[in-house]
Amino acid sequence: MKITDYDNVYFLGIGGIGMSALARWFVDRDKAVAGYDRTSSNLTDKLSAEGMEIHFEDNPNYIPAKFRDPEATLVIYTPAIPEHHDEFDFFKTSGFTIYKRSEVLGMITKDHKTLAVAGTHGKTTTSIMLAHLLYQADMNMEGLLGGIATNYNSNLLLNRKDEEPIIVVEADEFDRTFLRLNPTSAIITNMDADHLDIYGEHEELVKSFKEFIELIPKGQKIYYHNSLSDQLSGLIEERGLKGISYGIDEGDVKASNIRVEENAFVFDMSYETENLFFGGLVLHQPGFHNVLNAIAASAIALDNGLEREDLFSGLESYKGVKRRFEYICITDQTIYIDDYAHHPTEITSLIDSVRKLYPEKKMTVIFQPHLYSRTRDFADGFAESLDKADDVILMPIYPAREEPIEGVDSDLILNKMKNINKVVIDREDLIALLKAREPELLLTVGAGDIDREVVRIKNMLEAS
Repeated sequence: MKITDYDNVYFLGIGGIGMSALARWFVDRDKAVAGYDRTSSNLTDKLSAEGMEIHFEDNPNYIPAKFRDPEATLVIYTPAIPEHHDEFDFFKTSGFTIYKRSEVLGMITKDHKTLAVAGTHGKTTTSIMLAHLLYQADMNMEGLLGGIATNYNSNLLLNRKDEEPIIVVEADEFDRTFLRLNPTSAIITNMDADHLDIYGEHEELVKSFKEFIELIPKGQKIYYHNSLSDQLSGLIEERGLKGISYGIDEGDVKASNIRVEENAFVFDMSYETENLFFGGLVLHQPGFHNVLNAIAASAIALDNGLEREDLFSGLESYKGVKRRFEYICITDQTIYIDDYAHHPTEITSLIDSVRKLYPEKKMTVIFQPHLYSRTRDFADGFAESLDKADDVILMPIYPAREEPIEGVDSDLILNKMKNINKVVIDREDLIALLKAREPELLLTVGAGDIDREVVRIKNMLEAS
């Protein structure tokens, strides 16, 4: 049976950002959708409001009756679900068809033109930019996204006009998920070391990216940051692909004359291999990293039918991604920005971009490290990037799927920092400390559950 032949779809881990996009995709196809997740969230609340049945206790008795029929129900799970899980065990021993999320994405992308965006960081923003450009131009497309697009308050964009839409998908390197996809063309934003708990060595991560590139059909285009030329150009030529490099002031596609005008980044873009030039593009999502994301998304969109005028309007109307350089509030005393950055390179880029906008303001960064293994592997990098801030508040590590590692905690970063204005505090002490310090430029940073503090901080700042 095809995945669309089932009447019901049950998700184990439905609250994940990628899983929830798939859940919405199946609802759009008139399937009954239900699922389990470990904890409730704003996202699961929205899914419930959209008609999905969700519960938060691992108990097969809570699986709705109609989803207990293996002939009518497809089960999709995330790798975050442990091997021994009561509901998972029920489905495995009861004859259900069960697929990983990555396998389902592979099936969806198999028979469609698929534009995939990969990279250790930048892939979420770039894929959402690309999906927005196509959507606002009223092109035939579907976007299965790895973040919540602020323009639409959703991680699923649908403008399907027939059975041959362009699919835009985030290609996630975690657990080698992206090797299940069937990309027609792709963007590689970077291949920086990350997920070393999965890959062991950086070289293995790079090898996985190269295997992803090998999935692209001969003659198609691969877009990559200019810094990757030495690593990728040989493989691209060997595979018979058309390599398009991009960068700031360098590459086949390049941004130049970058300036800040009324808190927006304005720049020119040239696509030299296609003899195209675009002067005065406006991006209201600030940051040099966002300019790079924008020119990559623009190039692949233009090559897939985007018209010139739609590029200008699309970039200017783009409002960003939830928890990516997201302005939470601006008061007379404080500017408050929230960001998902959880890797030293991302934090450096974030702080540098904020400095470009507000060079005279004292910057306070609250950072929650994500994963013990990542903290261990990149402690020096985290310390170096956070030293760029004026004042640093570290929260305890968010463990996610991991057990504690002896000797690895937030003090590991703290003790490597040169900045003397630093402290590690528990969650319950955060608001009191912020009240005492009265920050004028505040950033909350991290991929864990630091976002649960955003409303509390916002309320405190607006009440001050």
